Amino acid sequence: MKTFKAIVTEEKGGEYISSVKERNIDDLPEGEVLINVKYSSLNFKDALSSSGNKGVTRNYPHTPGVDAAGVVEHSSDPKFVQGEEVIVTGYDLGMNTSGGFAEYIRVPSGWVVEKPAGISLKEAMIYGTAGFTSALSVDKLLKHGVTPDKGKVLVTGATGGVGSVAVAMLAKLGFSVTGVTGKADKADFLKSLGADEVISREDAQDTSKRPMLKGVYAGVVDTVGGDILATALKSTMYGGAVTTCGLTQSPELNTTVFPFILRGISLLGVDSVELPINVKASAWRRVATDLNVSEIGKLAHEITLNELPAYFEKILAGKVSGRIVVKI
Repeated sequence: MKTFKAIVTEEKGGEYISSVKERNIDDLPEGEVLINVKYSSLNFKDALSSSGNKGVTRNYPHTPGVDAAGVVEHSSDPKFVQGEEVIVTGYDLGMNTSGGFAEYIRVPSGWVVEKPAGISLKEAMIYGTAGFTSALSVDKLLKHGVTPDKGKVLVTGATGGVGSVAVAMLAKLGFSVTGVTGKADKADFLKSLGADEVISREDAQDTSKRPMLKGVYAGVVDTVGGDILATALKSTMYGGAVTTCGLTQSPELNTTVFPFILRGISLLGVDSVELPINVKASAWRRVATDLNVSEIGKLAHEITLNELPAYFEKILAGKVSGRIVVKI
């Protein structure tokens, strides 16, 4: 049996401990495609899995990692051939299926996307699930008629994985971007990505309880939910659109119907996990072309498998900015 290195999270005395261990390829789950992983990336969901969150991962020991980019080593599906560069994000990878924080994964062929030309394996993982979610959010705004000439756009949770890539993508497309962050020392970082303005979480959160505020934003990419999302809805201009993909502030949404029926705004949900594979492949091609940020590398900090356990704690504590790419 061929062995390989992987992060393994185990339950020990009521605590969940992650470390690098040797695993056997024969112990991987069934699937048509065996992939030699070259890069992965760190997402909030990975840290939840590593902490024993049963809403993410039911059974342990387990290898987290909802993202993987690598080279096909074997495929029983003729759609993929040995040596082909591929991407796997979402579905059950890293949740209840052995994930991308390992030298090998084995998955159903229906989860696998051919890496598009225009980005490298490393760049694909700098984007990862977070950047891919950003692309889907930006795409939804564009399809709902939000264009740079309509007015400025707001990005909440702007220093996070989804938010930071959204800021860069929107700035590339010519939008005037306002970023929201609770990290005052990261204003220069956001401006280096293209943000024109940076405001605090307090300034982005209305406490007046008024059902409507002055329309300021043509569009919003929200990554946090809660009262910040409710405030963004009240602050969106006539005919504008708001995307939502996260709940780090709260899953609750306390608002009224007034912004929807008096300004005709749209609230658009974004899911990057269970998309049909053909839609996912098309979206990845967009990431590699018109939504590709030429300087995406400056968003990333590269780490190794050995460094991952410490970064699980950092991301849970809100101490990570930009994207963490993992060299396997």
